[in-house]
Amino acid sequence: MNVTTGRGGRGLLATGGTYGVLFLLGAVEGIIGSFQYSRAAGAVPLAALAFCAALLVTCLLAGWAMRAVSGALVPAIGWIIASFVLSMPVSNGSVIITASTPGEWYLYGGTLSAVIAVAASFGGSIRTAKTRPGRAGPTGSQPK
Repeated sequence: MNVTTGRGGRGLLATGGTYGVLFLLGAVEGIIGSFQYSRAAGAVPLAALAFCAALLVTCLLAGWAMRAVSGALVPAIGWIIASFVLSMPVSNGSVIITASTPGEWYLYGGTLSAVIAVAASFGGSIRTAKTRPGRAGPTGSQPK
């Protein structure tokens, strides 16, 4: 018999709100990174690398916390939208993310970080799907 738990729409609202916050977190990381990526120590673009690492950690933790690939994908999408919109030139010719070495490290590294995090979350979700309790064991029998 399938009985509802009485949660109503609160679970769906909480999940949607969480994904909204994760999207905003990714977008804020993208906005801040777009203005601060060029800070460097000598020839090494440390800020660009740090923002790439922060995005990787954010997406990995979000995927782990939400126990879904979409948990890693949503902040990555927020970052990509914010960063790539700010990298496009405007009509007066100004560009926020320039075609310099730190700018390329920031955009390409951040995109690669997002792809790695989503792929790692996808791999983790495959492992957890195989080992969920209540699934058929190796003999094919279910516990009663």
